[in-house]
Amino acid sequence: MSELTEKNYRRINFINWTLIVPMMVLFAWPYYTATKLLGFTDLFIYPGAFIFSTAFMLTILHGHVTMALGAVHRDHYYNWLEDNPLTFGLLFNSIMTTTRFRIILFLSSIIVFVIGYLSSVV
Repeated sequence: MSELTEKNYRRINFINWTLIVPMMVLFAWPYYTATKLLGFTDLFIYPGAFIFSTAFMLTILHGHVTMALGAVHRDHYYNWLEDNPLTFGLLFNSIMTTTRFRIILFLSSIIVFVIGYLSSVV
């Protein structure tokens, strides 16, 4: 049986959607705790924690797809998501799978951290 079936893609998609919230919480709490300890305002805490955790969450989900299908076949899954934009690929864009995008998200969270720190010190 091939792993390149729609049934398998639906299963992978379901697992990814169920992992989003726990991973967002898991990766956001260090940023949230650090910013709370430094006395940041909520204006910088929540957006920074969201951006920070999104970068790591996307990396883990991309790794999950790679482990489930293999590096050679994961593009088939991402093409399937693009072909179903109003159902399974609801919040999917092909840019999200690039390392460059995830690094930009991480650096953006660091910039929010620095701006929040400077605003809390002043």
